[in-house]
Amino acid sequence: MTARDIQPPLAEPDVGTRDHTAGPASAKRRWWTLWAVSAAQLLVVLDGTIVNIALPSAQSALGMSDASRQWAITAYALAFGGLLLIGGRISGSLGHRRTFVIGLSGFAASSALGGAAVNPEMLFGARALQGAFAAALAPAGLSLLTTTFTEPRERGRAFGVFAAVGAAGSALGLVTGGLLTEYASWRWCLYINVPVALIAVLGTTFVPPDRPLRGDGRLDIPGALLSAAGFAAVAYAFNEAEPLGWDSPRVLSLMAAGVLLLAGFAVVEVRASRPLLPIRLLLHRARAGALLSITLMFVAMFGFYLFMSYYTQTVLDYSPVQAGLTLIINALAALLGSTFIAGKLHGRVAPAALILPGLIAAAVGMFILTRLTPQSTDVLPLHLVPALVLTGVGLGCVIPPTAGLATAGVTGHDIGAASAAYNASQQLGAALGTALLNTIAAGAAATYPASARNATSTAASVHGYTTALTVGFGILLVAACVTAPLIMTRTARGTRRRGQDERS
Repeated sequence: MTARDIQPPLAEPDVGTRDHTAGPASAKRRWWTLWAVSAAQLLVVLDGTIVNIALPSAQSALGMSDASRQWAITAYALAFGGLLLIGGRISGSLGHRRTFVIGLSGFAASSALGGAAVNPEMLFGARALQGAFAAALAPAGLSLLTTTFTEPRERGRAFGVFAAVGAAGSALGLVTGGLLTEYASWRWCLYINVPVALIAVLGTTFVPPDRPLRGDGRLDIPGALLSAAGFAAVAYAFNEAEPLGWDSPRVLSLMAAGVLLLAGFAVVEVRASRPLLPIRLLLHRARAGALLSITLMFVAMFGFYLFMSYYTQTVLDYSPVQAGLTLIINALAALLGSTFIAGKLHGRVAPAALILPGLIAAAVGMFILTRLTPQSTDVLPLHLVPALVLTGVGLGCVIPPTAGLATAGVTGHDIGAASAAYNASQQLGAALGTALLNTIAAGAAATYPASARNATSTAASVHGYTTALTVGFGILLVAACVTAPLIMTRTARGTRRRGQDERS
């Protein structure tokens, strides 16, 4: 097999499996697809943070131990990350719309089950079910967008809205979780998913039907088992690194097991006749660059969100609701970046012209926060607002073009696989960023009193936060330098020329 055999086409053909008829009715149905997929994306991202705020109340109500409470978060993350590639393959075999509806319905049912939990085990099981259905829902939704919006200008708007919802979801989760926990009950942090999911299901009745892909429908069982176990082991290692440290035997064992399982997965996929994740998808330079960019972006940004949550509440004495409302600035900036910048420029400029400035803007935003000291005054206008705006705009400029590059030029089962790989990159980046930067912050704070005279606990905390954010700043600069050669390819330039030709 030669390099030419494993390279996907440089052009971006019509990847749809549906009939794109012209006319106002068809256009209206396409936009219904966007709203349904955006609602589902909101659910998936929202549930990654909304339960964090409600966890103390849930622990008290259900009698969870301190050692077991993490499973309310971990069960969702492990099921979601571990089953994403399988969900992508199922989406292609059953049809993206059908998988999307099944995922939404299952997500709603498992959310209701979690809200009605009477003991910790019932809550943990419901959270795992949420993650499993999200693993089918997320790649099916991105696949629907990819196959529905093929005209460059419309695709830019669609991916812009999709990215805005994803970027804002984490911040909205913190705000919503705080409000519901404070004024209703922690159970409503799960019940709230039910009406949103049902509205999205109703919206899918307007989504044009797609056809399941032809083939024998066989699942790559060895690949499925290895990928699920490998991703779950790595994600669990990241989760355990936060309380135990990176040198813990448990963390090292989990990381080693995860790496070995994923290496075995790669070997199986190269030899499989119907691989779960065709290796040729990852060997495409622009796609590899997009996946690397979004992974590193999420590593830095989820460390940033962690800093914002702790700093505003422990140093500035904000309430959970006030801390969440502060992050709305970041959400609005992400909306601006994804819709009014990335969305409007899609097809007019190369993806690299959005991804690289986006990474640099986010890096500058983090650098501003590294200048914070315990004596800093006017923190909100002089530090937090500029940092929130720059990181939000940067994130909004990175998500749409990376999502487009990750799914460009793929057909058949590859659409679901590429969508799943993109979602898996985000999940692994978020898990690694939270664990890595929190460990760095805790370590820096612990050693600070030994190096500074009369150090207060507040000064140590701020030193820890700024140290972690300095690492986040460096990660974003490295991301810009490493991914630039990968995404500045003929694929990207060809996409731009094609968009210009279609408008002329």
